[in-house]
Amino acid sequence: MAITATPISPRFGAEISGVDISKPLDAETIQKLIALQDKWGVTVYRDTGLDDEGQIRFARYFGHLESLPPMGDRPRLYLFNAGNLKNGEINWEESAQRYRKGDMLWHTDSSFMDLRTSYSMLRAVEVPASGGPTCFADARSAYDDLPQDVKDKIENLECEHSLWWSRKQAGADITREQIEERHRPVHKMVHVHAGSGRKTLYLGAHCYRVVGWDWDESRELIDYLNAHATQDKYVISVDYAVGDMTIWDNLSVYHRGGGFDWSERRDMRRATVREAPAPEVEDDPFGELFSNAPEIVVAKAG
Repeated sequence: MAITATPISPRFGAEISGVDISKPLDAETIQKLIALQDKWGVTVYRDTGLDDEGQIRFARYFGHLESLPPMGDRPRLYLFNAGNLKNGEINWEESAQRYRKGDMLWHTDSSFMDLRTSYSMLRAVEVPASGGPTCFADARSAYDDLPQDVKDKIENLECEHSLWWSRKQAGADITREQIEERHRPVHKMVHVHAGSGRKTLYLGAHCYRVVGWDWDESRELIDYLNAHATQDKYVISVDYAVGDMTIWDNLSVYHRGGGFDWSERRDMRRATVREAPAPEVEDDPFGELFSNAPEIVVAKAG
């Protein structure tokens, strides 16, 4: 059976069939899947049959995996928890629920890191009856459709990014002074997506300000571009059944989590691939970031 891509929308997103990704793949098949990923930005694989080991093996075909280093008796982790469970039970800690609220803003994974994340691969292990889709926005088509004067204006701009800024927008009580005390990586607002050769926007909720611009002017432009890129005409939504996996390219796609009932179990596991070449040894790209995290509390109503 030949590998088939069934479009979800005319320009963006496709369901992939005709390949069993739970088994080791040859180089030719891997290159076909990467080419389809580069073309569509978001690819969906239904009923994959993947377990944790299989997801990690498959993700490595796409590049160097981000990971959390060993801690005590815990081994190095290559799959990130994107659900609402802790030690197999629903995590009712306020911090966990606050963090997921930030995931419901339009963003690109890890743009708040110096080394950008390219591919994210999210697999459903348990899904709530109340939903929990992932929504995706086509940042390449959004760039294509911008007026030429806007394209000229933003061509060479750079932006600072901050995880704490997106958490502030989601309701965490963090001051701008706390944000500006911490490292804010700088990335180009517009870049050429290597896999397709197309220009794309790179902003999202972590995008804090335009380098060299004053605050109000900076936010006006960022908010305009984020709103433009997430119009309904650029957006698709993916629902999950157990065993499904979605891959998206953070270098050409915005995404956000959909809402669900927190009292229902949701076990979603994400592997993430770094854009930069693999280091000679395993590393910890997140340790310094979270060791210097501000204290986050829920903003009081009113």
